[in-house]
Parts: sequence; C-alpha cells; structure tokens
Amino acid sequence: MTAAVSPSLAAQLRARRTEMMVAEVEAVALRLFEERGFDAVTVEDVATEAGISVRTFYRYFPTKEAVLQLKTDQRSQALRQALAARPTDEAPLRSLRLAFEHVVSAEDMELRRRWISVIVETPSVLNGVIGGIQLKTQRVLAEFLGARFELPSDALLPTMLAAAAQGVVQAAHTRWFVHGGNLSALISGGLRVLERGIGAGPADLED
Repeated sequence: MTAAVSPSLAAQLRARRTEMMVAEVEAVALRLFEERGFDAVTVEDVATEAGISVRTFYRYFPTKEAVLQLKTDQRSQALRQALAARPTDEAPLRSLRLAFEHVVSAEDMELRRRWISVIVETPSVLNGVIGGIQLKTQRVLAEFLGARFELPSDALLPTMLAAAAQGVVQAAHTRWFVHGGNLSALISGGLRVLERGIGAGPADLED
C-alpha cells in the first residue's frame, strides 16, 4: 500500500509543478515575442504553443505584460534570500556584489537575452518593466542597506546607494546584450568599482 503524501510534501510538489509550468510558459512566450513582436502575439498564441488552455495561462499570469515582470520578480526574490545569507559584519557593498554574483550566475542567460531583446524592441512595455525594477529589485537593495546602516530604507543613504548599484547593474546588462561576455562578471566588476570608490556610511553624508 502506497504511503500517503504528507501535507508539507504535497505542498512542495504543487509548488514545484507551478514553478515548472510558469517557467515553461515564460520560455514559450519570450520566444514568440522575440520572433513575432510582443504586440503581434496574443495570449491564445502563447497558450496554444505551450499546450495549455487560455484559462490555465491566466491562472499563472494576469496579463500578457505580466510575463515580462517575471524576471524582475524572480531576481528580486533571489537577491533578498542571497543578501539575507551574507555575514552581518561584511561591508554592505561587498555583500551586494557577492549576492549579485551568486544570483546572476544561476540565471538562464538565453532567457535573459530574449527578455532584454523583447523589451528593447517594445517601447510600450519599457516603462512598466523599468518601474517594476525600481519598485522591486531596487527596493530590496534599499531595504538591505537600510538595515545594515540602521536607517529607514527610504533614508537618503540607502536610497542613493541602491539606485547607484541598480544603475551599475543596468549598465552591465546593456554592455552584455550588445557585446556579449559574462554577465555575472560584468555586474561584479561594476559593483567592485562602486564598492572601492565609496566609503559608504551615514557620516559620509554630513557636511
């Protein structure tokens, strides 16, 4: 007789199936967006290509545009976990750099390239994606820095440093997309410049 699956294990299996389905639909959608153009692809097209119903698509993504927010959501969550695992006595900007190295090195670079390609070719979604990055990823950085400096996350220092770090990351993505190379190394190199160039601390903002 087969043993009953424990509720916690059953929940883990459901979560894993959901994760796999979301990843599959995202991969199909990004391929179609790149091949045909974002505006020319419908939810029905994505669902058919993925072998699911339109209803199933909407179970995982509320809109077609939401597919383009998934990369930001995933990186934000992964960064939050990676930053939480860094030693509390480590220099904050070093923690940011090493957390980004860990997270980005584990990402699918082909999907990342497709994601950037679709955004670059679709001005109508650009503001939404950039806004998502600022509201999610940049907020994670500001919250981490605020906690390290014992300041509110919306104080000047964590806000400015988070924006500077995110600017470095975006510049690295642009260079990688145009010239190729190792995205994780490019981000790490850029953040290393920021780390060495700024002796960051609350006293640095005093006159």
